[in-house]
Amino acid sequence: MAAAPALKHWRTTVERVEKFVSPLYFTDCNLRGRLFGATCPVAALSSFLTPDRLPYQEAVQRDFRPAQVGCSFGPTWWTCWFRVELTIPEAWVGQEVHLCWESDGEGLVWRDGEPVQGLTKEGKKTSYVLTDRLGERDPRSLTLYVEVACNGLLGAGKGSIIAAPDPEKMFQLSRAELAVFHRDVHMLLVDLELLLGIAKGLGKDNQRSFQALYTANQMVNVCDPAQPETFPVAQALASRFFGQRGGESQHTIHATGHCHIDTAWLWPFKETMRKCARSWVTALQLMERNPEFIFACSQAQQLEWVKNRYPGLHSRLQEFARRGQFVPVGGTWVEMDGNLPSGEAMVRQFLQGQNFFLQEFGKMCSEFWLPDTFGYSAQLPQIMHGCGIRRFLTQKLSWNLVNSFPHHTFFWEGLDGSRVLVHFPPGDSYGMQGSVEEIKKGNRECERILHDVELLSSLALARSAQFLYPAAQLQHLWRLLLLNQFHDVVTGSCIQIVAEEAMCHYEDIRSHGNTLLSTAAAALCAGEPGPEGLLIVNTLPWKRTEVMALPKPGGAHSLALVTVPSMGYAPVPPPTSLQPLLPQQPVFVLQETDGSVTLDNGIIRVKLDPTGRLTSLVLVASGREAIAEGAVGNQFVLFDDVPLYWDAWDVMDYHLETRKPVLGQAGTLAVGTEGGLRGSAWFLLQISPNSRLSQEVVLDVGCPYVRFHTEVHWHEAHKFLKVEFPARVRSSQATYEIQFGHLQRPTHYNTSWDWARFEVWAHRWMDLSEHGFGLALLNDCKYGASVQGSVLSLSLLRAPKAPDATADMGRHEFTYALMPHKGSFQDAGVIQAAYSLNFPLLALPAPSPAPATSWSAFSLSSPAVVLETVKQAESSPQRRSLVLRLYEAHGSHVDCWLHLSLPVQEAILCDLLERPDPAGHLPLRDSRLKLTFSPFQVLSLLLVLQPPPH
Repeated sequence: MAAAPALKHWRTTVERVEKFVSPLYFTDCNLRGRLFGATCPVAALSSFLTPDRLPYQEAVQRDFRPAQVGCSFGPTWWTCWFRVELTIPEAWVGQEVHLCWESDGEGLVWRDGEPVQGLTKEGKKTSYVLTDRLGERDPRSLTLYVEVACNGLLGAGKGSIIAAPDPEKMFQLSRAELAVFHRDVHMLLVDLELLLGIAKGLGKDNQRSFQALYTANQMVNVCDPAQPETFPVAQALASRFFGQRGGESQHTIHATGHCHIDTAWLWPFKETMRKCARSWVTALQLMERNPEFIFACSQAQQLEWVKNRYPGLHSRLQEFARRGQFVPVGGTWVEMDGNLPSGEAMVRQFLQGQNFFLQEFGKMCSEFWLPDTFGYSAQLPQIMHGCGIRRFLTQKLSWNLVNSFPHHTFFWEGLDGSRVLVHFPPGDSYGMQGSVEEIKKGNRECERILHDVELLSSLALARSAQFLYPAAQLQHLWRLLLLNQFHDVVTGSCIQIVAEEAMCHYEDIRSHGNTLLSTAAAALCAGEPGPEGLLIVNTLPWKRTEVMALPKPGGAHSLALVTVPSMGYAPVPPPTSLQPLLPQQPVFVLQETDGSVTLDNGIIRVKLDPTGRLTSLVLVASGREAIAEGAVGNQFVLFDDVPLYWDAWDVMDYHLETRKPVLGQAGTLAVGTEGGLRGSAWFLLQISPNSRLSQEVVLDVGCPYVRFHTEVHWHEAHKFLKVEFPARVRSSQATYEIQFGHLQRPTHYNTSWDWARFEVWAHRWMDLSEHGFGLALLNDCKYGASVQGSVLSLSLLRAPKAPDATADMGRHEFTYALMPHKGSFQDAGVIQAAYSLNFPLLALPAPSPAPATSWSAFSLSSPAVVLETVKQAESSPQRRSLVLRLYEAHGSHVDCWLHLSLPVQEAILCDLLERPDPAGHLPLRDSRLKLTFSPFQVLSLLLVLQPPPH
């Protein structure tokens, strides 16, 4: 008589199935305990330690010493190479045989000189398949090498994953043996784990959950782990469940493999190279065994590393790409940060990435892949469109602590109206199992250097038949910068060794960039007569009259007022013309008896109290005061900065409750430069017992803004330094610059969505304006900002201790500026002023004699349009073409004339990847081109140059 069905309790049934597949409980009688059968030790084991990441060919030549299971090796960031000699028992013929390897650290198996699989306990990848089925004639003896990196999957944090690495950490080999692997047990375990996941995921109130749990329970009933002949019955139960459909209207779900590998984070760049090899060679194994398995891979930089370090692996990746199983995605050089890079740097991410994918894999990517980022620029949809991309995968927004994003698939419309289809993976993660501040000044500075080098090199190419454009050097420098713009590097949320590597990259860009600048300047003015060997260069697309310090013999400097045309140069003015030209008023400096100082250039009047705080900022022509009544600006404030967990990543709202103004001492303010071309005052401020700053407040003749040159010696723990400017302006919206444009954000906390934006990102400027008047805060290297009510605040320095305990510590230099203005910020020239602050005029050595007259390469008829970039075209056959990138900056429809002084043969519109538009030929009229823009539109222009005279 058949047994009556029992009434099942949901929780006890779940736990029954869990124990049946558990690697910890009841392994003497459960299914998991039968995954491996007979075992035998390895025939011989030897090893050697090295602090270097050696190539295979060099490592195998080293002196290996006897080793054994249980041995320790290390410390952190070292590498231990093991030579593993194997002899497979004759009795295992017909069986699947694995090398079982369990050690701390991350391992890579080498066989016959090629990497074949990654090994890691943390990733539950602890065996390597030696043979699917041992044949009668297969060799019984072989030698493998296992390269073990002395770090875990997530670095080597001391106490927690995001803590600074433990430099003395040691690692251990706990298992190294051969074993028979039971594939049928593995398949049953996969089915049971899937059923268990469905049951637990859907919960008690779902019918499908009970069906899955019932099926799993029945499988446990019929399956005897000690009797493999019972497995097919259990397998049939699972197949029946998974073969069911809920009707023709049900979705079909596609699962795609992916390894989210941070290009650097809690480990250095060089370890990422090995992580890529370990991960991708393991994925290749899965592709070989499962032809239906598809693997998506992003970040061209990582693929280039593999190409250079593991050429055999790269060739296999190319082969599986041709089969359609290995799918390059993303289109960018790295998965960059979505906030900090400039618009042009974002374009270069796609330009370098898409060209690499086309060259190495035969096609460009059609989707942008950025699962892990700290923000999203409103210009990304337009940049994607210009690079041939219409789809976008991401998910980091789903991690918001305050508001849950309501959609998983939707259209995103950018600042200019471009739209892309966006998908958030429904698991709200990029790791689903199928079950610092200088680390920012360097970024801004190097973006400027590369901009200037490309411009001057392009002009030299157009004017000199002998000049060779430094394409290879510039590509190398750009790729270094793009690498540093990985989202955990440029933002500072990485370990110390990565930050140090990034600083070295920045220094390489500075050093080589400055050399290239001098070379281009020399070629640009070669052969022209002039008085002395110095050239004043303006790399911005508008005429500039500014005060600058010119070098004198012996290392001294003298101030001069110079006028330089747009994107061109001017000779050094003779000494007799170094005084201000009428009708500009010279700068007056007055120190009162109470120690306060007033600076006045006839455009703005600045008053500082005896401690250096700003008590008044007046727009002279109208007499309008910009500082709120009874308040002071240039007020430094210190906050406690202790997030819930993610130290270098998160700034919590409650930090605002800990605001402490930093108060100076009267009498510390002193006059610096006494007036004329420039007036200044300076002071010292003790921030805390451990940190101090000095600041020079500078006003130049004819300048519409006052500059604050700041030097900070910063030695704090979990503190946040900001500077505040209470404005006599009332508006519900403030404006912030982003890539290729600007956007408005609220100055109030009316909703949770507003409140969650207590700290936002901005590039070179932010502005608070009411009708007829406004106040702009400019900066040369900061990205964190806020306007709450009428107070403009610029974030200066933080002091997180994880993952880098030294983050932001030490000496810092930066400049910010304050600009009151009449009318709108667009009409007042705030955008141009912020560019000028970030792109100072250059005094470059030129072959003597230097040019005697000024010269301009490009100029624009409308202040609404910015000529952002001038560079050589990437794929010009004769290398005699330039690419210009322009954008509309005011948020308006505008027609603009571009004036050219170069020998241009043809002008064609192109996309951001520099592919010509067949209908984009533009007529050239009297050395002018007419361009039409919609709000915030980015246009790229291909200029074919005439052959230069010899």
